[in-house]
Amino acid sequence: MKKIYNPQPETWSEICKRPTQTFSDVEETVKQIFKEVQQKGDKAIAKYASFFDGVTLENIQVTQEEIKIAKKEVSTELKQAIQLAKSNIEQFHAAQKTDKILIETTIGVTCWQEKRPIQKVGLYIPGGTAPLFSTVLMLAVPAKLASCQEIVLCSPSDKNGKINAAILYAADLCGVTKIYKVGGIQAIAGMTFGTETIPQVYKIFGPGNQFVTIAKQFASQNGVAIDMPAGPSELLVYADETAIPSFVASDLLSQAEHGKDSQVILVTTNKNILNDVEEEIYKQLKVLPRQEIAQVAINNSKLIFVETEKTALSLINEYGPEHFIVCSKNEDYFVDGIQNAGSIFIGNYTPESAGDYASGTNHTLPTNGYSKSYSGVNLDSFLKAMTFQKISNKGIQNIGKAIEIMAEAEGLQAHKNAVSLRLK
Repeated sequence: MKKIYNPQPETWSEICKRPTQTFSDVEETVKQIFKEVQQKGDKAIAKYASFFDGVTLENIQVTQEEIKIAKKEVSTELKQAIQLAKSNIEQFHAAQKTDKILIETTIGVTCWQEKRPIQKVGLYIPGGTAPLFSTVLMLAVPAKLASCQEIVLCSPSDKNGKINAAILYAADLCGVTKIYKVGGIQAIAGMTFGTETIPQVYKIFGPGNQFVTIAKQFASQNGVAIDMPAGPSELLVYADETAIPSFVASDLLSQAEHGKDSQVILVTTNKNILNDVEEEIYKQLKVLPRQEIAQVAINNSKLIFVETEKTALSLINEYGPEHFIVCSKNEDYFVDGIQNAGSIFIGNYTPESAGDYASGTNHTLPTNGYSKSYSGVNLDSFLKAMTFQKISNKGIQNIGKAIEIMAEAEGLQAHKNAVSLRLK
């Protein structure tokens, strides 16, 4: 890992760069696949499944028989773990429900807000080297709680044409309505335009690699909403002398093993911690099954020393991490001061892995600095807030004159007339 000591604020933007390709590097590939899927539907889906995943499928929709077989393949122990995680995620997201808000702003003018579900949502679940069945829980549980009518799931199959059994088990457990063996850019394009087999959705959720991230941004240009631009995973840890180096190292490696384009950063005000964590990282790295992947990510990562907590917090807010762990005797300073982070983990005994799986919070979070303007997925992500108003005869008398004056000042005579007729 690269060690950086007392970086000056003018260098922070360079330090905060992620090891990802730019939009323009990926744009042409995404644009081409989107165009083909829009024009050729399932035929294009099949072409790119063969090209990227090396699989030829007669039927891309998962059958009930396949789900039945998958459920038998998942161990009882894993089923129990998934059920525990689902229960905690349900509790946390159900608590986010809000009541109808109603107010009489003026006598005779009543306004209210109600939330309604997004009717059709698409969930993208990465497969590849780490099939993320946990992401099924994070997306399908709140979608079901929000009462979305159609919950469509896309995930790439293996070379044998199968989706990971735990993904299918979790999807069935959470009430996903349709499951498709489609991954990557073509999955996002399929849910954006709809094909002969894949239904078009109104909003797409889920993490993915850089290609999936850019594909989701293309989807948003074609009338389909997205949760956020969620790309390669990242973690920043602030640790002082109260941190346990082996714990910190394990947290950094837990994100590094996600993918070669992941990034992890340690910020500290203690040089001994910096050196001890680095030593622990290389010790633990040697025994990881995904050592090769984690090693590449570690090469793109940084150990940063700064003199003060104030400087540390400013740097962290500039970076805007997806995951932020605080191990400090002054944890309240960081908890109160953090402005830009997707999810925050506090104390030596709160690993980032807890949020990834079973504590109850959502692990679908903004990356690449988007935590400065985006929230992570929550119950409201699957709902729309709609406003209503009802005005009585008395009410229009109370606000009508103001509306007339404002409409006339903007030069919108028909707007004024709509009120004037009622006032007369």
